[in-house]
Amino acid sequence: MSLLKLNKIKNAFVSVYHKDGLNEILLNLHKDNVNFYSTSGTQTFIKSLGFPCYSVESLTGYPSILNGRVKTLHPKVFGGILGRRCKIDKEQMNQYNIPEIDLVIVDLYPFQKTVLSGANEKEIIEKIDIGGVSLIRAAAKNFQSVLVIASKFQYTALIHMLIKQGAFSNIEDRRFFAKEAFAVTSEYEVSIYNYFDANEGKYFRQTYNDVKVLRYGENPHQKGIFYGDFSSIIDQLYGKKISYNNLLDISSAIDLITEFNELTFAILKHNNACGISSRFTVQEAWQAALDGDPISAFGGILICNARINKFTAKEINKFYFEIIIAPAYEDEALEILKQKKNRIVLIQKQNSTAAIQFHSLLNGVLVQDKDISIQTENNLQIVTIQIPSKEEVKDLLFANKIVKHSKSNAIVLAKNKQLYASGVGQTSRVDALKQAIKKATDFHFNLEGSVMASDAFFPFPDCVELASEVGIKAIIQPGGSIKDNLSIEYCNKQKMAMVLTGIRHFKH
Repeated sequence: MSLLKLNKIKNAFVSVYHKDGLNEILLNLHKDNVNFYSTSGTQTFIKSLGFPCYSVESLTGYPSILNGRVKTLHPKVFGGILGRRCKIDKEQMNQYNIPEIDLVIVDLYPFQKTVLSGANEKEIIEKIDIGGVSLIRAAAKNFQSVLVIASKFQYTALIHMLIKQGAFSNIEDRRFFAKEAFAVTSEYEVSIYNYFDANEGKYFRQTYNDVKVLRYGENPHQKGIFYGDFSSIIDQLYGKKISYNNLLDISSAIDLITEFNELTFAILKHNNACGISSRFTVQEAWQAALDGDPISAFGGILICNARINKFTAKEINKFYFEIIIAPAYEDEALEILKQKKNRIVLIQKQNSTAAIQFHSLLNGVLVQDKDISIQTENNLQIVTIQIPSKEEVKDLLFANKIVKHSKSNAIVLAKNKQLYASGVGQTSRVDALKQAIKKATDFHFNLEGSVMASDAFFPFPDCVELASEVGIKAIIQPGGSIKDNLSIEYCNKQKMAMVLTGIRHFKH
């Protein structure tokens, strides 16, 4: 590239909170005779490396005041950054003895990290950066002449540029880093706003730095991008690139398995469980989960909350599936699971920590608290004469966890902590139950003595009547219908048990 298309970096303003990784940048700039201007802490660091550095006070003629709150907010600093390389601006800069600043390297106080640390408000407020944001925005605005680096995460890209072309920048470089700079300041402002907004929710403000371009969206003709820190929850050990639909299934699988403390294996298809069981061993849990619906399980998502051993891996390997998720794998198990080229093998490091959920629609965004309500035996209100047995209570709670993570309208049938069948995404609750009964029958499950869970109340006793006909003995539902008494009375006549949770679990 011709040097005529490059701007020489003569003066650099450097003031950073995070100094790790700065050494190589300063060395490359110093080799090309770049002058450094800096604030106290960074100036000391630069001089410790053996490089000369002018203090900001020597430039402005003013000391740092208000215990460091005001250091850089001065015309000689911002004039050097905002000055255009045109005749009028240059004449004024010469008149007031303002040097042209060609490179600004500034990062921001760790506001969000301070909030997450549990610091008190005084400490948090002191981490609201004023000068840093102003310097970054000024340099980014004047990208025609000035190169700006706004985060330590941009150091590597800057080093590559300096190694490639020395202390020179082109317009493409400057425009790119200006865009990245505004990404940094916008995220910073959002984190501050969200701190002050707390739970009021007056405005929707969210930013995500990490960007993952996907193969495509829900369908091949749609573009797909994931924004967020996927790697904090999942590590990919093997397999093809994760897709948009994969991410939806992975999220559903993790949300579901999080409900269970005992050893549990689940198989999901299109965000719904088609097989799940809790057992004493991984092998037993896998087989019982697969028995729930081996047809739907084909090409599904497997998840377990225990380490996968080689014996289970051998059985799993006989079956076609797309993704497996577990907290750990035996080395031999991993080698077995890697035998299929496109199979995705994931380690779950933690559960999703998101407290809120977003859904875009109608040129806007719906925001809600995540449904983290978990019902226990203490939450159950027994409303029938027939009291559920201890085993039935365990099955009722098991089924209720599954129905919570099934598409509405949803019905789940279970026994012995095994999913027998579910009816999901139906326009009527009766249809959901009919679908579940048919599936259970098709896979030769005897529903006598099984339990039923519903994600919402029964407006009429029709579902209870149908459940009784196939031998279901206990029902869990939220209650709340003005005709709850009709369902309860029918249960009493048939010596069925019914418990209410008071919590509805719609999932659309």
